[in-house]
Amino acid sequence: MLLDKFLDYVSYETTSKEGSDTFPSTSSQLVLAKHLYEELNKLGLKNVSLDEYGYVYGYLDGDPNYLTIGLNAHMDTSPDASGKNVKARVIENYDGKDIVLSPSLATTVERFPNLRNYVGKTLVVSDGSTLLGADDKAGIAIIMETLEKLINDPSIKHGPIWVCFSPDEEIGMGTAHFNYDLFKVDFAYTVDGDLPNYIEYECFNAASADVLIHGVSVHPGDAKNKMINACKVAMEFNDMLSKDAVPEKTEGYEGFNHLTGMMGETLQAELKYIIRNHDLDLLNKQKHDFEIIRDELNKKYGYEICELKLTDSYRNMKEKFIGHKEPLELVKKAMSKVGLEYTSKAIRGATDGAVMTYHGVLCPNLGTGGQNYHGVHEYWCLEDGLKMVELLTTLLTIATR
Repeated sequence: MLLDKFLDYVSYETTSKEGSDTFPSTSSQLVLAKHLYEELNKLGLKNVSLDEYGYVYGYLDGDPNYLTIGLNAHMDTSPDASGKNVKARVIENYDGKDIVLSPSLATTVERFPNLRNYVGKTLVVSDGSTLLGADDKAGIAIIMETLEKLINDPSIKHGPIWVCFSPDEEIGMGTAHFNYDLFKVDFAYTVDGDLPNYIEYECFNAASADVLIHGVSVHPGDAKNKMINACKVAMEFNDMLSKDAVPEKTEGYEGFNHLTGMMGETLQAELKYIIRNHDLDLLNKQKHDFEIIRDELNKKYGYEICELKLTDSYRNMKEKFIGHKEPLELVKKAMSKVGLEYTSKAIRGATDGAVMTYHGVLCPNLGTGGQNYHGVHEYWCLEDGLKMVELLTTLLTIATR
């Protein structure tokens, strides 16, 4: 059953780690990877493999008169919140009220008004000490349930299917060692979104900025006109960026600069940012703002007090779908058949599919039924998950050549 699969997968700790010198970034991901490898073998898929990097692949044979479709979900969970010892709780027939996670923490309807859409449904939450892990173990469970459904009912005709469960998506490394030579498909879908009636084929253009400040350390008792406190200069750098172009003040197609980490002392300080915009020209302008601030601080202090490293991460995949609408039209047709209203939206983020698309595998993103990802207020709706199984099954059965 879908719920049993989901509860099993979220019990595995798979938090990825920024700055790790291993791949995958945490060994715990390999434990779930081995578990999924064994499950795919038990289901009877062909070419099942678990490679040295932690990617799990499998192939389900099908009618060659159908398109070959790929399905992908990631195993890791976000390092933004703990994923250790997840204690999932199933709430049947949700009453529409605040969900008490612990004596001191509640997921309130006032803060999360989308809860009003789930009255009478089955929700899964954590105990508030960890995230839940629906991002993206709900996607894994949905893909596994779909495969099992197809295998157990030979009357359901479908084409060949490749699946891949990947590590380290949450830290932007999910496709770093992806095997495109193995994953030969007409196109693919990541199952890594939220609502079942959404398809996502627009995402941010993305970059990162590492800012290193070199101060001058002098004994504080003799520091007048000599000391330059690197921490204070770092704060000055941040204050020179737009106050409105931040995640907490933006939505829709608005871009942002997000300070993700800072550390330092008098002698040296470091700031880490992610830079995002759906419009590539605007992203480049944001990157240029960082360069302007660096140059102004270096001029002000009279030496290279500020080092800046800008790194491009991924591009908006929208342009790759111009003239190549077949993956989108197929989903639209499948949604109509299962009673969903087709809706597309731009991701305020990205998936592995964005990078896969730029490597020649068109890969829009589908929903899972999860909400409030990357934090302790995350929840997953079972009924939405079941609808996604129905949608994927339908999609695969109508994907004729």
